[in-house]
Amino acid sequence: MELNIYLQMLRRGWWMVALTTLTALTASLGASFLVTPQYEVVARFIITPGAIEANPNTVLQGLNTISSVMETYAEVMNSSRIYKDALSFLQLQPGDLKDYAYESVVLPSSSILELTVTGPDPLQAANMANAIGYQTIDFTRRLNQVINLDFLDLAEPSTIPSSPQPLRNAALAAILGIIGGLVVVFVREQFRASLETFRQRVNLDNETGVYTKKYFSRLVEDELARHPEDVLSIGIVELNGLRDIVDTFPIAALQRILQRVTESLRKELRGNDIIGRWNGISFIVMLPNTPGAAANRIFERIFQALLEPVNLDQFNLMVNLGSHIGGAEYGNQITSQELFEKASNALEQARRDNDVPVYIWEMKSPFWAQKNLDNL
Repeated sequence: MELNIYLQMLRRGWWMVALTTLTALTASLGASFLVTPQYEVVARFIITPGAIEANPNTVLQGLNTISSVMETYAEVMNSSRIYKDALSFLQLQPGDLKDYAYESVVLPSSSILELTVTGPDPLQAANMANAIGYQTIDFTRRLNQVINLDFLDLAEPSTIPSSPQPLRNAALAAILGIIGGLVVVFVREQFRASLETFRQRVNLDNETGVYTKKYFSRLVEDELARHPEDVLSIGIVELNGLRDIVDTFPIAALQRILQRVTESLRKELRGNDIIGRWNGISFIVMLPNTPGAAANRIFERIFQALLEPVNLDQFNLMVNLGSHIGGAEYGNQITSQELFEKASNALEQARRDNDVPVYIWEMKSPFWAQKNLDNL
């Protein structure tokens, strides 16, 4: 069930996913072609004990201290002193290498140092890496004769930029665009659902859960505007038995009565029929695609269902609803206001005749249809 809900969300919002993905791809490719390419070069260094001809005890001491000095040598290689010596060796000024970055690290489980230099010119980056390496080797040899630092691999200019990488960036942008699009779709649907729930609450009567008079009237107007040639009927169900007690009854008791009436109406009506609250003691019903004669039979069933008194045990009360029903059939493209007036006139006629409490006004043959219409 939840999977179907998500699929429906995607069907409604697929264009958002496509739009965010396309936007991300465009931004990624644009940035890849506009940004200055950066090249990365690597030089590697190995740390070993001093020469074999040295005192064997000195060599053994060097082996034992290699692990402890590797981090120190990496920091030396990263130091500003070595950087300044490298600039002097290359006969460059600090501003000449302001777009270059470098870092030295110890490779795990080894006696290898790795120096990485990144910049816009691969040849200059390689020269910088090798110059830093030479200066570090020279400094450490003057500082320590027990441990040797030497090149394992000289830095070589790279022909392929390390960044940007358009294909990789485009793939990553597409993935992020899809994820972002999905998030936008789901957030939009949640917001839409929340907004729809709020609208429904605004349009629903608090006591009964059916539509308010204002919203019901709008639904009728919309139905007539969409299908002006179709037939439909409306009916006002008045609970005359509540007229004298609506202002004096406990609110909880009145709500219980109205809820019972709502349940009875829904039980007798079809799935596409619409119920509204007309006023304090009456409901109104719209029956799409239903002519007056068929509506009359439906309202007769409703009248019979409402004959049963409502027993409120918690209040020790028995209430007779005393319902009357007046309806009207739409036809000849009359306005919704005229349709409501016809139904109100029919209800007035039903009030005057207790023996015939259901009246329907029909457009094709304007007359009051009594509840024994089928016997005429």
